[in-house]
Amino acid sequence: MDEFKEKFIQLMHYPNISWNTVYQILKKDPSLQAQNSSFPPNPTLPNTRQMSSSLTFPTIPTELIHEQIRQYKTNDISVITIFDKEYPQSLKEIYQPPWALYAKGDLSLLEKEPKLAVVGSRQATSYGKNAIRHIFPELIEQEILIVSGLAMGIDAIAHEETIKLGGRTIAVIAGGLYHIYPKENIPLAVKMMQTQLVLSEYPPDTKPLRWHFPARNRIISGLSAGTFIIEAKRKSGSLITANYAVHEGRDVFSLPGSIFNPCSGGTNELIQQGAKLITSAKDILEELKYIPLHD
Repeated sequence: MDEFKEKFIQLMHYPNISWNTVYQILKKDPSLQAQNSSFPPNPTLPNTRQMSSSLTFPTIPTELIHEQIRQYKTNDISVITIFDKEYPQSLKEIYQPPWALYAKGDLSLLEKEPKLAVVGSRQATSYGKNAIRHIFPELIEQEILIVSGLAMGIDAIAHEETIKLGGRTIAVIAGGLYHIYPKENIPLAVKMMQTQLVLSEYPPDTKPLRWHFPARNRIISGLSAGTFIIEAKRKSGSLITANYAVHEGRDVFSLPGSIFNPCSGGTNELIQQGAKLITSAKDILEELKYIPLHD
């Protein structure tokens, strides 16, 4: 690891450091030459409005950070920064791309295209589950990589069905790799770390906070050429993912549902707003693969 990357990764470990603070630090000191291994003492994080006067870091046991970083290799965790060639180009195009990705699993999956984000309700109904079982086989046969958030409900089912069908899938989690949430999905996460790929923008020992969940949605949609919403209430977090996709110019797909089912309220609304109505895998494939499809 070169000196710049080492300093940059250390910077990512400062508690509560914001995306904007990192941006201001890099703007002022692009090569991080002003920083040294001892890190000047400062009890608070740099105030971005005061960045022009000085660039200093908060006081934190430097050895503790070094030890955390050393443990990555032991635990087969890779760190891909926005400056590394392995960093996905599609992520560089989004609003506030993650400065770093902490990854465990098959890194080659980052290069596979096309990717499809699949998200939906944590209270998945039999309709949503059956829709996945109906639509996924042809998607996986056409080597579409599925990206989701390892949440309860539709997310977990999307990962599990992809694996069952012999496909490839990436999970983007809230919090760090050492703190999988919800706990019920730890076995799935462990399996994916061995055979698929799990990503986080936070250092592994970061406990998930409420705001991490909507924030990670930009990564799920950002990695993907399109986002498929399967069951979502009108004020669902899944709609945040769809919104990110729209703003980044990516395709949005939506599964229509009964007007009597609250879990279809959000998906039906998306269709009203212009999302593509999905009844089969072909509806998605003709957009993602740009190939003529025949009945």
